[in-house]
Order: sequence, then C-alpha cells, then structure tokens
Amino acid sequence: MADDREIPGDPATRNGTAFEVFRAFLMLGLTSFGGPVAHLGYFRQAFVVRRGWISDAAYADLVALCQFLPGPASSQVGMALGLRRAGGWGLLAAFLGFTLPSALILLGFALGASAVGGAGGAWVDGVKAAAVAVVAQAVLGMATSLAAGRNRAAVAGAAAILALLVPGALGQVLAILFGGLAGLLAVDAAAAGASAADSLDVPVRRRTAVAALVLFAALLLVLPLLAASTSAGWAIMADGFYRSGSLVFGGGHVVLPLLQSEFVETGRIGREAFLAGYGVTQAVPGPLFTFAAYVGAASGPAPNGVAGAALAIGAIFLPSALLVVGVLPFWQSLRRSTRARRALAGINAAVVGLLAAALYDPVFTEGVTSAPTMAIAIASFVALVAWKVPAYAIVGAAALAGFAVL
Repeated sequence: MADDREIPGDPATRNGTAFEVFRAFLMLGLTSFGGPVAHLGYFRQAFVVRRGWISDAAYADLVALCQFLPGPASSQVGMALGLRRAGGWGLLAAFLGFTLPSALILLGFALGASAVGGAGGAWVDGVKAAAVAVVAQAVLGMATSLAAGRNRAAVAGAAAILALLVPGALGQVLAILFGGLAGLLAVDAAAAGASAADSLDVPVRRRTAVAALVLFAALLLVLPLLAASTSAGWAIMADGFYRSGSLVFGGGHVVLPLLQSEFVETGRIGREAFLAGYGVTQAVPGPLFTFAAYVGAASGPAPNGVAGAALAIGAIFLPSALLVVGVLPFWQSLRRSTRARRALAGINAAVVGLLAAALYDPVFTEGVTSAPTMAIAIASFVALVAWKVPAYAIVGAAALAGFAVL
C-alpha cells in the first residue's frame, strides 16, 4: 500500500498554521493589483524572498505546472503554497485570504454600493505602475538562479520571444513545451540537480489525490445533466460557473466570454450590468475570477445576492482546488526522474522568459502610460530592490502618488 501513504514533504515547509497562511494571503488579497502575472511577482516577493517558504526553483516548477492546468494560475499557485505550508486547511486559508477582499467589494457593488467603483482611475494607474516594479524584481531575481549560464539564458530568451510573437495561452504553453525539450537536449546536469534538490512535496495521500481528480471529472459530467433535468436555479448556476472554472486556459480575462455565454446570452444578467461589473473588477486587487461574485449576486432569478455570490465563487474556484490536490503529489514524483529534472530545468528557464514577456505586455504597456507613471514605477523599483520595502507598502504609496500626480 505504499502508493497510499501520505507524502510528508520537507518539515521546514510544514510548520505553519492555517491562520498564518490566511494572514499572509489576506495582505496580498488587499494589495495585489495588476492581474495574474503581477500576482506571481507578489507571491515570489512574499514567500520566496521574505518568508522563505519555498525556493526559487520549486516556485518556478509550481508556476510551470499551474500554467498547464485550467483555471486561474495565480490562485492555483496560492492554493498550492497554502497546501504545502499547512495542509488542507492551509489551502482553504490561502484561497479565502486572497479571494475574499475583491469578492466582497464586487458583492457590495452588485448590491448597489456603486460608490465602491467610483474612486477614480488615478490611484489604479498608480498601483499598476507599482506592479511594473514588482514583476521586474521577480524577473531579475528568478533569472539569477534559474536562467544562469548561456544555455538556460538562451532558453529564457527564446521563450520570451515565443510568448511575445504568439500571444495568449497558446504562446505560454508552446514556450513551456519548448523549455522542456530544450532542457532535455541542452541543460547541464548540475542545473537539473539544483532543481531536484528543492521539494514540492505536499501532505496529500495518493488515494486522496486520485479521488480529487475523479471528483473533478465527475462534476464536469454530472452538473450539466443535473441542471438540464431539474432546471433548478442553483444547479444551472453551479454548472455554469464550474464549467467556466474548468475550461479556462490563459488567465482570468479569458473567463469573460465563457461567463457571457452562460449568463448574458441566457438572459440571467443584462449586458450593460455585466460589462459594468467587469470594469469594476479591473480596479480591485486579487484574482480576476472574483468577477464571479458580481455575476452571481447580480443575476436572476434566485439564487442571487449573497447566496448567489457565495455559490458562484465556490463553483468557479472548486475545479482549481481539486486539480491542485489531485496533481501535485504525482508532479513531485515526476520531478524525481533524472530526465524530468533536466526538462524542468529548461521549463524553469522558460518561466523566466514568460515572466519577462509579460513584464512588457501587459504589465508595462498597461502600467506605464505617461511620464508620471514611469516615475512611479522607477521609484517603486528602487524602494523594492534597494531599500527592501514590502510590496504592500509600495502599492499603498503608489496609490497615493497616483492621486497626487495623475
């Protein structure tokens, strides 16, 4: 029964509590502006650099895995970090801490608190500029350890070029596949060994992992049948959000057409209300998938309001949680293979390239739109790298600077 044992993981990563995880991710949920790529930069600064919960190599492996899985990659990385740190309760704590702030704001907007979205664009522009500094620091830090040497630097550069020339989810997947192949062919054994030394073990039994994957597939098949056979509002809503969370590749923005098809074209929410909520979502921190809270609360007929928002958030993020629990134990086993370690070393370098490409588009192109926003980005970068100011403090200062100069 060896395959059913609990995978213990590195004790250094397992001594946390769910409350510790919740507190760390709540701070990120309140301050992580800039979209999924920026979130990965915030996570690295918080958990690799400041807290040491995970190494750069293991973090890059985790990011690479979540790029392959459907759903919101940054939220999945957060769930996995919580799972490693404090088990199943840690996964839940990471999800709640990172998701609740924006979900509650969007729920309030849906219930009529339109003043939430009326703070103006200046502070949003400021925090987008700060996100440029956060992602730039992540690219430099990860390149130092994961793209050192000519071969891995070449892989990172080629992956960045590929991601820029083939935009969207396809370019990301192609870049990671290229990195894996290049790692097998060209990455030296020392680099592969360094990646293998960093544990991605999680406290999940293999039987539990298999059950999570079976449940993921079963819900994807059963919920549409349940919605069609009962015509119950809760079943229709659960089916729409669960399928959207299960079938999205390429980040939170891609969920827009899926939710529009499920809820606007079926008449459960008006087009203008739908687009207004999506606009507010761009101005709040945290994952873009929390747009589901707005749609669930504002749609009709019942369930809507608070109950609809809760059902929507649970249904759209449940696939991500099931995939993280189901895939991570087998991913760790794969990493023990020598050939897999060489491929992962190449993939890690490709992740650096992907982050570098994203630093240009969309982070830089959306964050630096004028001389004042460039000034905020430069000041944020100096404060982050030279003065070691925490990212959340930089975001707050950038928001104030946006009010003052934009």
